[in-house]
Amino acid sequence: MEDKTFTISVYSENNVGLLNRISGIFLKRHINILSLNVSESEIENVSRFIIVVNTTEKWVQNIVGQIEKQIDVIKAFYHTDEETIFLENALFKIASNLLFDEKQIQNIIKESQSTIVTVSRDFFVISKSGRRSEIEELYEKIKPYGIMQFVRSGRISVSKQKMEISALLETFK
Repeated sequence: MEDKTFTISVYSENNVGLLNRISGIFLKRHINILSLNVSESEIENVSRFIIVVNTTEKWVQNIVGQIEKQIDVIKAFYHTDEETIFLENALFKIASNLLFDEKQIQNIIKESQSTIVTVSRDFFVISKSGRRSEIEELYEKIKPYGIMQFVRSGRISVSKQKMEISALLETFK
């Protein structure tokens, strides 16, 4: 089996220590987490972890099985990139003088479909949402002008297919 990128979605109660236990499952198997995002889900009082890994389907099946054994976990799913719609977000902090002195910066912002979030005397901030490759492309175009700060979020995603998590939770009521 060949390695592929998988997005693992974990629905859980929001309890202290769960993130540590979940990351330990990957550590024991020497599987690197490429991206991790935890937020509220569409279900009240239920959190959703989005974990991106590059491994074989056999390993991801084993991992999902181990995650589901955690007492706080309600349900875990895994999907390939083709089965999900996903984005990342990034912020670029750049010196303000470049916005006015380097006309190419304005073209780069427009062509990359980025947004200027704020402008101050010393800096301005660009926001970009998209696939990792789009953010990396913008980074490479802006890098020669000087980036004061850069941050990128973990992947956020939704599956193309319906995940029956809401129906599953109804059975527990």
